[in-house]
Amino acid sequence: MTRQYQDEFLKVFSLNSNPKLAEEIADHIGVELGKSSVKRFSDGEVQINIEESVRGCDVYVVQSTSNPVNEHLMELLIMIDALKRASARTINVVSPYYGYARQDRKARSREPITAKLVADIIEKAGADRLITLDFHAAQIQGFFDIPIDHLFGMPILSKYFEEKQLKDVVVVSPDHGGVTRARQLADRLKAPIAIIDKRRPEPNVAEVMNIVGEVEGKTAILIDDIIDTAGTITLAAEAMLDSGAKEVYACCTHPVLSGPANDRIEKSPIKELIVTNTIPLTDQITSSKIKQLSVGELIAESIKRVHEHRSISTLFS
Repeated sequence: MTRQYQDEFLKVFSLNSNPKLAEEIADHIGVELGKSSVKRFSDGEVQINIEESVRGCDVYVVQSTSNPVNEHLMELLIMIDALKRASARTINVVSPYYGYARQDRKARSREPITAKLVADIIEKAGADRLITLDFHAAQIQGFFDIPIDHLFGMPILSKYFEEKQLKDVVVVSPDHGGVTRARQLADRLKAPIAIIDKRRPEPNVAEVMNIVGEVEGKTAILIDDIIDTAGTITLAAEAMLDSGAKEVYACCTHPVLSGPANDRIEKSPIKELIVTNTIPLTDQITSSKIKQLSVGELIAESIKRVHEHRSISTLFS
């Protein structure tokens, strides 16, 4: 039985994006999930009711802004407003997956920087803090003027591979932007790295070009922060085998897995795809190759440390 947390002023609420993860987080902390309901008016407008007092409390709202992104974002904004008007002391957004993060700069003329826009909206609604995992780009932390606790899925993923005791491992970044992430995993596994030099002619379309590094005869582990349509990761896996790798694993923190992702992964040479539960897997994701690990304990410990004014960075040292 979970030990009860000895502070009645810490409250955890869940919205609709990931209630199972929210329950797990509350269980690890030792609190009951806060009582609230999310309904829709007949025209589709969101109605939120908070069904217990939050006056003077430090409230943590668990909501990934995953598909349907705009619905989940709107639920979050309305919940923040409701908590503010109910006199919560602090409103802490726990967003394991931060949507719109891939629009973090102007890649072409007349494009929006939507990651910044969403940050502004969340702040304006009344949030006091954001807790999230693996921003697509670390500089998104600078889009906020409130404290950000940026957690990492790397220790969870690396522990899984350490326990498998794979031989002759090489960690592979599917692009230049992920080299730092690949090196962090490689350092934990005491393995070399390789990089795939690719170009992306349009969104969700990738073309593998060259492999920088030695993969022949090795067990390749591809790592990314997000896998969406799985085009990049499956092309990369094929390139690994074409270059002489003996087997290929893949991993990511955020399994968006939209459109053809399930079929691509199932038909690919990837032996296993390891993901976390920052985003719940839908019924359409049926591939037996996909294994999901939980970030619930990590987030729960981070919430307790925030509430008790203790360091979070020591979790990753």
